[in-house]
Amino acid sequence: APAGEVVSGKGVVICKYPSDPSVVLGYISTALLAAASFAGYRSLFYPYKGKSVPQSAFFASHWCLSYFSVALFTSVFAAIFLIWPTVQGHIHHTKNVHTDLLFECPTAKTGFLGGGAFASLNSSLFWLVCLMLATNVREDYLDDAEKNEII
Repeated sequence: APAGEVVSGKGVVICKYPSDPSVVLGYISTALLAAASFAGYRSLFYPYKGKSVPQSAFFASHWCLSYFSVALFTSVFAAIFLIWPTVQGHIHHTKNVHTDLLFECPTAKTGFLGGGAFASLNSSLFWLVCLMLATNVREDYLDDAEKNEII
């Protein structure tokens, strides 16, 4: 079903769409997902109280490795489901003159944008759980390092 208004011209069809903030909100959501994912990744390996822990110690924990993998996967999944309808909606609004006289002026699949937003929320929560597990790994590693220094 067409959602844009079809305006016929000389050998062209012009699609006029109502004002829709979903394109701008999609770009903002994508930027915030990237920032949250970067902060989540960076905070895992950031030195705590001046003491750094090697990445091998984090990934030696199967729990930390599995949650890290899920957080990374959900970040990529959310990015795909945010970028795809946003770019598609942007194209619909900017490239609105068509030579096919039977063109029906479709809209972007904005339902995917909601799914991407939900996946983005899940991604942030998985990064948080991963950070909590990393805190445990960091404490265990630093405790073991202190015990080895005493001996």
